[in-house]
This record gives sequence, C-alpha cells and structure tokens, in this order.
Amino acid sequence: MQKNSLYTAMSRFIGAVNNMDQTVMLPSRLRDVPTHGAEDGAEDGAMYGSYVLLKSIRNDMEWGVLQQGGGRPPAGGGRLQQNGGGTEAAEDEDDLEKQFYFHLNGLHAVLSKLTRKADTLTSRYKEEIGCRN
Repeated sequence: MQKNSLYTAMSRFIGAVNNMDQTVMLPSRLRDVPTHGAEDGAEDGAMYGSYVLLKSIRNDMEWGVLQQGGGRPPAGGGRLQQNGGGTEAAEDEDDLEKQFYFHLNGLHAVLSKLTRKADTLTSRYKEEIGCRN
C-alpha cells in the first residue's frame, strides 16, 4: 500500500482515534485538561469537544453518513447540464476530474490534521493522568 494513498491516510486516522478511544477511560476528565498552545485553541472543554468530534468523524467514516436533504447533490455541484452540446459534456468531465483531485488533496490534508489531533489528545490525556510511555 502506498504511504500517500487515501486508504492509508484513512487507516492512520482510524487507528489514531481507536488508540485515543482505548486510552481515554474517563472522557469527562478532558473537560479539565488545558490545551497547549494555539493549535487546539484555549477554550475550556476544547479537548473534550475534540474527543467527541474525532470519534464522530471516525464513526461516519466506518459506517457512512446519513444523506441530509433527501439525498440531493450539494447546490451547484455534480449536476450535468443537458443542453445537447458535446463540448459541455467534455467540460463537465474535466470539471469532475478537477473536483476529484481538489477534494482528494483536501481530504488528505484534513485526515493528516485530524490524525495529529487524535495523537496529541492521547498524549495530553496520558500526561494529565500521569501515564508515561
């Protein structure tokens, strides 16, 4: 498996969240854990909010997300114009390819950030409870 594949990025993220989930025995304790630096912000409960968010994203990735709005495509995206012109179909194909690579690159970047966030949260929790590895 290529190290930059989408599957690998997803596996890393899911693995990091699973590790976080197995490490954090008392999620409510995260409400009292101060954050380091500006990476996670300085809000009270930010670590707990991150924990809930990361688990929710993992669950959506593993089980799928419910289509909101009756399964309609997002406004302005993914619809083919049917004006009978062959050039428009070719432009739509080019547009789909551009959209795919744009979203693929974005997904890689987001998964990397979320994986780091899960690893950071796990480390901070271990520090807070006095567990050193």
